Amino acid sequence: MSQVSMHAFSAPTFARMLKNLSAMLAKAEAHAKAKNFDPSVLLNDRLAPDMFSLTRQIQIATDHAKGAMARLAGAQPEVIPDTDTTVSDLQARIAKVIRIVESYEPSQLQGSEKREITIKIPNQELKFNGLDYLVTWALPNFYFHITMAYAIMRHNGVDLGKRDFLMS
Repeated sequence: MSQVSMHAFSAPTFARMLKNLSAMLAKAEAHAKAKNFDPSVLLNDRLAPDMFSLTRQIQIATDHAKGAMARLAGAQPEVIPDTDTTVSDLQARIAKVIRIVESYEPSQLQGSEKREITIKIPNQELKFNGLDYLVTWALPNFYFHITMAYAIMRHNGVDLGKRDFLMS
């Protein structure tokens, strides 16, 4: 049985889904313009009072993608300040993270399934090997925040469907 590389499990998935997120965000902006309202209404919306806004969901999704690639490669994740306030800002952020993700070569992730990865979250430090980090932390968190972004846009009437989420 042939072994699939960590790069094959990560980079193409992150890049494809970020491209889909970008396309969904473009549809959201077009929806706002067609309905004559400021797109910032969508960017600031959330599904529940204790959940993050669309802007924050996108920021966190992009952070998980670039962070995962860097950590798996044994590098420090590039810091991108969370100063996005417009659709344009978010589109630029997504494009930048796609470039970061696509810049990693398969050889940079060789052996990363065994690399020790430590994540610091409030009041806790989590330790994983690279494979567990990717499949139980990075990808689930990435998909969660992409899904929440989709749900916020859909909840606001943006004409999105499963194809928009899955196909690029």
